[in-house]
Amino acid sequence: MNRLKTFLLMMGLMFLFMFVGGAIAGNQGMIIAFVFACCMNFFAYWFSDKVVLKMYKAKEVNEQEFPRLYVIVRNLVERANLPMPRVYIIPAQVPNAFATGRNPENAAVAVTQSLLEVLNEEELSGVLAHELAHIKNRDILISTIAATLAGAITMLAYMARFSAIFGGRSRGRDGGGIIGLLAMAILAPIAAMLIQMAISRSREYLADRGGGEISGNPLALADALKKLEYAAQRNPGSSNSTTAHMFIVNPFRKGFLTGLFSTHPSTQERVKRLEAMAR
Repeated sequence: MNRLKTFLLMMGLMFLFMFVGGAIAGNQGMIIAFVFACCMNFFAYWFSDKVVLKMYKAKEVNEQEFPRLYVIVRNLVERANLPMPRVYIIPAQVPNAFATGRNPENAAVAVTQSLLEVLNEEELSGVLAHELAHIKNRDILISTIAATLAGAITMLAYMARFSAIFGGRSRGRDGGGIIGLLAMAILAPIAAMLIQMAISRSREYLADRGGGEISGNPLALADALKKLEYAAQRNPGSSNSTTAHMFIVNPFRKGFLTGLFSTHPSTQERVKRLEAMAR
């Protein structure tokens, strides 16, 4: 199912690029946009995980450097019957974590430095088990590609605004014009947000359940989520909005609109389900 979603996501990006290319430069613009979208899809599939890790200055570490972290991950992957993922540390003072990669054989788990300091052994196991559940459910490819494509859609919005400011194409037999470009500039960021929401919310519940099963301690994961939510509200950090859906907890402080369009279900509801699972 996730492979179908990934394919549809890539096709949607291609048609969106072609629409904007046509609005800006007619048939020639559509051809250029088609080629660009094909290249973008190829790049997103093979290199999006590396882009996201580099974006957060994540450093791959070994067992000698972080033995506590490695022992926990190794024990969990044995329980989950998964290959050992690459392990990364993000130099950030806000506790959070995410998983990325094309498939379980090419997966990576990244945690912030602060996560290791804030959580105890059981809570850290719960968070890492949640990320391994994403890997086992094959969520990681589509979520990482979504982050890359959401960034591309946001770039489209800037292109549309730029073209509209400098006149764009005049309205003619090919359609388009400034009105179409302005509409695109408004709709593109919304489209990016909807892509993230459609992918993330239901998958987080499944990963919470899978994490509770892999770790054998749903309550520890619930306690970890409460700590991470509290930390995110106190210090939202500087995460990129196009990658927010990848983290175990939304890294942004919630207001009315951000809560309404959040890429994650409410932490309160997630904790409630984990507590019910423990009972």
